[in-house]
Amino acid sequence: MIRVAFVLPSFAGGGAERVMITVANALDRTAFAPRLIVLDRAGPLAGLVADDVPVAALGQPRLRRALPALRRALADEPTDIALATLGYLNVGLLALRPLLPRRIRLVVREANMPLSGTGGHVRRALGLGMRLLYRRADRVLCPATRIADELVAQYRVPPSRVRVIPNPVDVGRLRALAEPPRRLAGTGLRLVAAGRLVEQKGYERLVALLPALPPDTRLTILGEGPLREALTAQIAAAGLGDRVVLPGFAAAPWADYAGADAFLLPSLWEGMPNAALEALAVGTPVIATPEAGGIGEVAAAAPPGAVTLAAAGAAFRAAIAQSRPGDGQMRPSLLPDRFALATVIASYQAELAALV
Repeated sequence: MIRVAFVLPSFAGGGAERVMITVANALDRTAFAPRLIVLDRAGPLAGLVADDVPVAALGQPRLRRALPALRRALADEPTDIALATLGYLNVGLLALRPLLPRRIRLVVREANMPLSGTGGHVRRALGLGMRLLYRRADRVLCPATRIADELVAQYRVPPSRVRVIPNPVDVGRLRALAEPPRRLAGTGLRLVAAGRLVEQKGYERLVALLPALPPDTRLTILGEGPLREALTAQIAAAGLGDRVVLPGFAAAPWADYAGADAFLLPSLWEGMPNAALEALAVGTPVIATPEAGGIGEVAAAAPPGAVTLAAAGAAFRAAIAQSRPGDGQMRPSLLPDRFALATVIASYQAELAALV
């Protein structure tokens, strides 16, 4: 048995956490023994963890204080592979390498475009840590070729250690959970977006487009985050209170995706946007900005019209206007086969087995 410890910050509602839980749940139990180590047990995704996947909570939400406990959790329990995701957590795990038993292989998954994001000393420190430490990893996994190329070119990660493995999507399960599709009443386009209410997602420029669209257009933005107050104020100032709703985080948003006429991804940067993949799985076309990470790779592999890339502003508004209202029924999946759960899990299992 290959003993794999997945290291997560918490059970918060991010795509990176959801991907790692999905992989841990799906690993072949005749060959792998997965467990989860979380800095903090808080978050709505805890209910997604399979019953046979043990969870160890370190009780320290801040990485700096959690590192000693993380070292003990990896060293004291039989561990063959430790796999972390998210840049700052990856750097913390790799910094522990000299203090861990040599038998443990360290794998990090970079979920975002490394050079993208807000500035400031925290971002600069993270970038420096990645440049210094990512070369210590036995494997660096990326969900998109665009991310892998940047790690090799800008962070000097040896190409031989980098692997591209797409995000897994359990299409059958999501489609079952999306029945019946949920659609706001009335005529006109019904649009949906989903993700944390943060600068990265570009929701403020999405809201700015609504006044120029037909008045019966409705937008639902699923998610929670620090920009809720600012977005609420922007919606009110534009007189869009009856056209844009912010219902908060949704643990099971797929019925909302299936009931929409388009899933909107106006992000300033991304890795491989998991919510967009799930929208395609339930048959909803995606309109995205070109800078939204690996979405261009999805567009190249998806059926014609499944993914539309449009620059923020007038082009994005025009792409929305070309959408047509649906009848609220489930449509066939638009997701390329390379993202199917079984295909992706086979790739993870092959990479993990090759390390031991």
